Amino acid sequence: MSILATEHLTRGVDELNTVNDLSAPPRFTLDQDRKPILVVRNLGKRFGRVTAVDAINFEVFEGEIFGLVGLNGAGKTTTMLILSSLLNPNSGSASVCGYDVMKEKDDVRRSIGFVFEEEAVDIYLTGRQNLDFAARMYSLSRQERERMVASVLKTVGLEQHANSKVRNYSGGMLRRLEIARGMLTSPRVLLLDEPTIGLDVQTRRYVWDYIRRTNRERGVTALLATSYLDEADYLCNRIAILHEGRIVATGTPEALKASIGENLITFKLSKGSPEEFAGLLQKMPWTKSIERRDNGTFVLSLKDKSIGIPAIVRMAKAHGFGISSIQSSTPSLNDVLLHYTKKGTEGAR
Repeated sequence: MSILATEHLTRGVDELNTVNDLSAPPRFTLDQDRKPILVVRNLGKRFGRVTAVDAINFEVFEGEIFGLVGLNGAGKTTTMLILSSLLNPNSGSASVCGYDVMKEKDDVRRSIGFVFEEEAVDIYLTGRQNLDFAARMYSLSRQERERMVASVLKTVGLEQHANSKVRNYSGGMLRRLEIARGMLTSPRVLLLDEPTIGLDVQTRRYVWDYIRRTNRERGVTALLATSYLDEADYLCNRIAILHEGRIVATGTPEALKASIGENLITFKLSKGSPEEFAGLLQKMPWTKSIERRDNGTFVLSLKDKSIGIPAIVRMAKAHGFGISSIQSSTPSLNDVLLHYTKKGTEGAR
């Protein structure tokens, strides 16, 4: 079985330049003219005794890329299936483009495109044939199908490979074909469930840029469910962190990082009681919070950037504590996820 050449080697210079123009952070402002295109109110879903989604609330505004971020089993895919009208909730409500996901399923489905986590293409057909087959389900004329298929193939950069069998596509090309299929009917909302799962770092970045292109050039609102924090940081205007079916934090990536402190000090003691030293640090005016991780390390979140490693080492030495390892870092979304999911777990106990 032959595999088509590596993606970045098959692209033309003009195409690469266009993708590189998307490297800036996504621009989005919530003004009075923007209306919520997706509204979720107290949404809940149970499977037997297991609560998969627990009374969640959020809104996504037109033109936004909104992320549902969480660990496996957090409730991301269940939420996406409910919003696509493929799964009924047990409680609460949700609307997409003004249509109720329970009462107006056909209108919801006409308004969305869905890129599933699992691949759903026929590897024995060409990329163009796969898209044409999907377009036929919408009872479109041949002329309309050809026009729409050509348009989405161009958007995701698969024009040169449209007539190649899908079995010869690379992983990144398969995901781009899935995105193209989701765009066939010019949806107002695109649901993306783990769109880059299983892809290498370079290919993931290419897929991210095609998602951005779809959002910017076609004005499509996107709801992204992902467990990749770097993906959410790169793509999303705002993020909701899901943990055990509940939303534990919502905000822009930068605001969420700032919410856990200006600076993080990670350390491990070699001498003295960790609990006593943590208690000492908690009393300091520049301490925002302190957490103990499972591996025995502590993460100290600071309100003041001027406080650094030397100050912590001096304090430890002055009070008879020994530090075996210590490092300083600025907060990342990974730190945000660990902070809020730990808080959510403790709150449930």
